[in-house]
Amino acid sequence: MADHQPGLVEDARHELEPRATLAEMREANRRWQAMVRAPGGRGALRRYRSVLGEPASSVRRTVGDLECDALRWPTVLWPDLWFEVMVAPGGAVWNEWLVRAPGAPGPELRTVADLRPWSSTVDEVARAFAPARPLEGGAPTRWALAITAPDTGEPYVAEFTWGLLQRLLPG
Repeated sequence: MADHQPGLVEDARHELEPRATLAEMREANRRWQAMVRAPGGRGALRRYRSVLGEPASSVRRTVGDLECDALRWPTVLWPDLWFEVMVAPGGAVWNEWLVRAPGAPGPELRTVADLRPWSSTVDEVARAFAPARPLEGGAPTRWALAITAPDTGEPYVAEFTWGLLQRLLPG
């Protein structure tokens, strides 16, 4: 997320500091990167469970022809957001991102002016600006949506990292 919003990342880092020092955060990231890149390492779902514990919720969901499980964990930094992992039959993780926590109100999205960094999830923007067209992201943790401003008809591209809005670009 620092690629798009370095100031917000720095603010979030300072918010976490009472619970973890910068050195501890860097060490946690180093260990995570080592786990992800280890040859013959754990699968994605086992990694998440070993780091995050058992999910707070698990829901069976149908996406197209695929039945899968949506596993969710609350987040420390954003109490209104949960980390969601979509697991296909057989245990393969095919999606991982932030979603709105159960019962947490999402933002009111009426115009593109309401789309502020870190304010909305992919799902919220897609619903508010339907029909939104998915675009290919630049990395596995990145998504983009082509949307149209309802008040002006102008096209925009909403870019997301880990499912959280990062920036809005003219389309």
